[in-house]
Parts: sequence; C-alpha cells; structure tokens
Amino acid sequence: KSLPAQSPRLSRARRTSILKALADPNRLQLLERIACSAFPLGCAEARAALAISPATLSHHIKELEAAGLIHVERAGKFIHLSLRSDVWSSLLASLSSLGQASSSKS
Repeated sequence: KSLPAQSPRLSRARRTSILKALADPNRLQLLERIACSAFPLGCAEARAALAISPATLSHHIKELEAAGLIHVERAGKFIHLSLRSDVWSSLLASLSSLGQASSSKS
C-alpha cells in the first residue's frame, strides 16, 4: 500500500501571500464559486456570478493564481478555473498548527 501524499509545507512568505489574496471579498467569492462547481469553472460563469468587469475578473484570477490557490487551464479562447487542493491542504494544516501551538501554551 502506498502512503497518502503529504502536502508541502508552506513558507511564512507563501502563507502571507495566500492570506492577502483571500482578504479581498471578490476573490473570496470567486474561490467559493470555484469550490462549489462540480467541474472547472469557466470565466463566463464566474463573471456572471460576480457581476464584475472582465478586466476586474482577470485581475482577481491573476492574484489567485500567483498565490497558488487556483489552477488556470487555457484551452483556446476558453479559461477554466479549479482549486489547488494541495495548497489548500497545506494552508489548513499550517493554520491548524497555530491553534495547537496556542493551546499548548495555556
């Protein structure tokens, strides 16, 4: 049997970058839409759900991709967005360890 893959440990700079990306309400809403989609989310669906301009959507996609939170797949003129589950797992593990460190000091 093979062991499940371990999520890579995130550096402090990487965690900060991710949390900054999550701090914007439109980016957080976009991530929620991507997470709720059964398939990679198309940009047209994302824009319709958020009611923002194409330029603003493009900016948010670039920020989320730069933070490593989403995977952007380009197929001709279409762009599909999906979550990077490995990064999410690492972020959640990192944040969880903060709570454990805090409770062990009390």
